[in-house]
Amino acid sequence: MIPPPVVQRGLLTLDRSLFKTTVSVMALRIPANLTMECKKTIGSDMLLEPKIRNVVDSDDGEKSKRLVLLNLDIKNEDLEGASEKTKQFVKDKGVALTKTELSVEYDHWTADEVLRAILPEDIIDEAPSSFTTVGHIAHMNLKDEYLPFKHLIGQVIMDKNPNLRTVVNKTDSIDTTFRFFKMELLAGDDDMIAEVRESGCKFKLDFSQVYWNSRLHTEHERLVKMFSATDALCDVMAGIGPFAMPAAKKGCMVYANDLNPTSYQYMVENKTLNKIKDNLNIYNLDGRDFIRKAVEDLEKSGYKRPPAAPVVQKGKKGAASKDSNAAVVDSASAPAPVADATTTHAFKTFDHFVMNLPASAIEFLDAFRGLFKGREADIPEPKKQLPMIHCHCFSKSDKPEDDVRERVEAVMGGRLEMDSVKLHWVRKVAPNKDMYCISFRLPAEVAFASDEKRKRESETESSNDASNATAPVITLASEDAVKRPKTEYID
Repeated sequence: MIPPPVVQRGLLTLDRSLFKTTVSVMALRIPANLTMECKKTIGSDMLLEPKIRNVVDSDDGEKSKRLVLLNLDIKNEDLEGASEKTKQFVKDKGVALTKTELSVEYDHWTADEVLRAILPEDIIDEAPSSFTTVGHIAHMNLKDEYLPFKHLIGQVIMDKNPNLRTVVNKTDSIDTTFRFFKMELLAGDDDMIAEVRESGCKFKLDFSQVYWNSRLHTEHERLVKMFSATDALCDVMAGIGPFAMPAAKKGCMVYANDLNPTSYQYMVENKTLNKIKDNLNIYNLDGRDFIRKAVEDLEKSGYKRPPAAPVVQKGKKGAASKDSNAAVVDSASAPAPVADATTTHAFKTFDHFVMNLPASAIEFLDAFRGLFKGREADIPEPKKQLPMIHCHCFSKSDKPEDDVRERVEAVMGGRLEMDSVKLHWVRKVAPNKDMYCISFRLPAEVAFASDEKRKRESETESSNDASNATAPVITLASEDAVKRPKTEYID
């Protein structure tokens, strides 16, 4: 490997000319018609450096000759360090050896190599060359010690990744209300409008105003694979639609919501971008309000589950022929169990609720308490008819299964039916903090619970509001109280 030149460390401005250097290498001067045989014979004894040709025109001006450059471990005409095959080839063919000068510039080295050559020695152990991409944007999360060099780092990252036009650095934690990062421009265009593709869908977004994490694509795909094309899905904290869009394109009836008005606007735009028509309904509501309204609206719409195609398991006798309309499903990725499609019950509600707000989604589970109170007669088989809930969360516990389940049960005010519970590890977000998704069927005791507790809480809140009417008001941005455009939804 050709090392970068020694550069003055601690520079705040990138000077690419400092990386121009000359390296002496040994070379074989051979007839052009021996080039392929030579390369095949000497193999790894050739110079194998990225972006550098190891066969060049001869430096003596003879057009019939070529120079085959040798690796840097071979330093003299004795071919010390070369293989016996190479030595024998040189002897048998009467090949001349020569030393030539190779010019190497800034473009040769990777971002990591450049940064390690130019940053102070005490902070190069973990040179900050990693980032996530959102379309043309590179998103970095620089540690404090790198901040004095942030613009230099940003420029190097953009130089070494020609698909990028913008490099930004996260400057604060996620906005707790609307879930987007505060960030600063390090290099390139100040253009935060990005387009990305995921799960067969196109997404347009303003990265400075909405939440998007490309590292979650596996989790998005995992859940969407669980949904049958005949399912009804309620996406409570939908963002710009990474679950909602592919589910709708799959054929699901989807009701999707986000409190962030910018996320709502891009979800509407992405619905058009992906040519999704009547099976995606988009809302801009508080999460708790949306859960109840979506259930009411789905019932008012007269929605009925479409008939499902016959399903044939792979590898079973009697599998569908090539001309059959039966769906062939790998049992390992079969959809989660939902209500029997052949049921004669007239009442129909959602098969799945997705709650992808890991910092606080569990807190919203109280909205399910009493959600179907009074509908007991319409739901005689709650273990089949009540929806599955997929709630994302964080845990720092050594026993996350117990930790997450207990927190869910405390908020919902009822025990989960353990045969329906599954905890899925999503990713590590910090050394002692992991993201999970708990999936469970809404328990009947919660779904049909009395709402007296909810009424008393509402009355208490109203009383407190009245008693504080004359007191100074401090407005806090929260999921329940935030300035936003007039609540609306779109079919």
